[in-house]
Amino acid sequence: MKSKELLHTVLYFAAFALILFLLRQFVFTPVVVKGHSMDPTLADGERVIALKNTEIKRYDIVTFPAPDEPKKSYIKRVIGLPGDSIEYKDDALYINGKETKEPYLDEFKSELTDGMPFTFDFTLKEVTGKDKVPAGEYFVMGDNRRNSKDGRMIGFINEKDISGDVKFVLWPFNRFGTLSKVEQ
Repeated sequence: MKSKELLHTVLYFAAFALILFLLRQFVFTPVVVKGHSMDPTLADGERVIALKNTEIKRYDIVTFPAPDEPKKSYIKRVIGLPGDSIEYKDDALYINGKETKEPYLDEFKSELTDGMPFTFDFTLKEVTGKDKVPAGEYFVMGDNRRNSKDGRMIGFINEKDISGDVKFVLWPFNRFGTLSKVEQ
């Protein structure tokens, strides 16, 4: 009798471990935010969950292997989709020639006291050599525009290289919840 109960318990835990393993491989990945390039949206040391195999949309926060630093990953916000032209002028984002609001930057911008722009002027052509974001690629930027190694330095990110779409904050507990809840 006891060996039968033990067998059931072992099988139960093995099935549970297999389910967790499969979910981790194909559905989500845990990520630890390192650095300050996504302040104030995501802070250094926060633990988040990124969903795999999701459709990437403008302003999603994604994680991907750092193209310039092996064994490191970056976490950035998608600004440009395939076919977009991107320009920053007078601290305003223009996508395909139309000014686009970035409310997730309002808190940081309101704290500036040095009279300098939060995001310095640039065009996509100046920083990447291309007029538009190529098919199958994205242009990404950190929310802390003055302290972010992003598309302005590393170029475009291939959609195949995106590890996950960050949707949920796990830690710290006072920020626990979906990312859209955290950003508001």
